[in-house]
Amino acid sequence: MRIAIFIISLVTAAFAEPQHNVVPGWPKLPEGHVLGLCAGVGVDAQNRVFVFHRSGRKWSNPFPQETISQPTLSVFEGASGRLLNSWGQNRFIMPHGLTVDHEGNLWLTDVGLHQVFKFTPEGKLLLTLGERAVPGSDHAHFNLPTDVAVLRDGSFYVSDGYKNTRVMKFSTEGQFEFAWGTKGQGDGEFNLPHGIAIDAQGRVIVCDRENERLQLFDAKGGFLEAWKSPQIGKPYGIETSADGRIFIIDGGSPSLKRTERGKAVELNAKGLVTDTFGSFGQAQGQFQLGHDIAIGPDGAVYVAEGTGARVQKFVRQKRLAP
Repeated sequence: MRIAIFIISLVTAAFAEPQHNVVPGWPKLPEGHVLGLCAGVGVDAQNRVFVFHRSGRKWSNPFPQETISQPTLSVFEGASGRLLNSWGQNRFIMPHGLTVDHEGNLWLTDVGLHQVFKFTPEGKLLLTLGERAVPGSDHAHFNLPTDVAVLRDGSFYVSDGYKNTRVMKFSTEGQFEFAWGTKGQGDGEFNLPHGIAIDAQGRVIVCDRENERLQLFDAKGGFLEAWKSPQIGKPYGIETSADGRIFIIDGGSPSLKRTERGKAVELNAKGLVTDTFGSFGQAQGQFQLGHDIAIGPDGAVYVAEGTGARVQKFVRQKRLAP
C-alpha cells in the first residue's frame, strides 16, 4: 500500500539554537589552489574529505567540449583541513556528484560527459558507464546524471536527473538491472532527482529537487512515502549515517526571500527535523547555493557550495552536563 506523508509542522528545532557550529578557517587552501563551484563532497573511513569542483568553469548551454585543465578533485585532511592531494585535470567537463563507497572508492558523475565513473581515492579509473558526451535515454546512456548511491554488496543506484528524471539500478559489475521514475509530481515521479542515498533501513532516498521534497523507496523502487515541508525546503544533496540520521542541504527556493533561503537540515529516521543550521549569505556558516553534504566518521558535517564556491565544516556543539 502506498503511503504519502507530507509533513507540515515537524518539531521546534528550526526555532531553537542550532546544534552545529561552523569550523572557522577550514579548509586551508594553498595559494593559487582554486576550487570554484563545489559540486560534490564525501568523506572516507580515514577522515579524508574529497571535494569534486569545477575549478572556475561556469555552467553554460551548451557545455564546453574541452575538459577542465586544472585539478577537479581535492583531498583534505578532515581534522586539520590540510590539502593532501589533488587530481582530475584534463578529465572532466562539468563535475557534479561525488559518493564514497564502503570500500573507499569514489563515484563521480559528469553532467557534461553524461557519464558515471568509479575511481580509487588516488585517481585510478576502475569503471566507466555511459557513452562519452552522448546523452540518451536507453539503458546504456545517461542524460545529465547527478549522483550515485552504493550498497554494501557493490551494486548501485544512479539518479539520472536533469533530463531523464529517473533512478537506475546497476549490479556490482555495472550491468543495468532496472529503473523507475518519469517526470511529474505524483508518487514515484520526479522533477529533477538531484541527490540520492541509502539509509540505515535500506530505503533509497531521492532529493526530488524541483518538487521540493524527499521521496523514499524500497530497494526495488517501490514508493514508500514523501517528506515535504518548509523546513526541508528544496533538497539538493543528501547523506545518511549508520545510526539512522539523515542530513540534507537545502539549496533554497528562489520564491523565498534571500534571508529564508538555504540551510543544512538534520532529520531522524521518521523524517522529523531535529536540527537546522546555516542560512543564506557569504559569511562563515552561511551558504550560497548549498549543493552537496557529507558526514565524517567523527560526525563532522561538510557542505559543498555552488555559488559560494567553497566547502565548509560543521561540528556538533558539546553540551555541558546539568
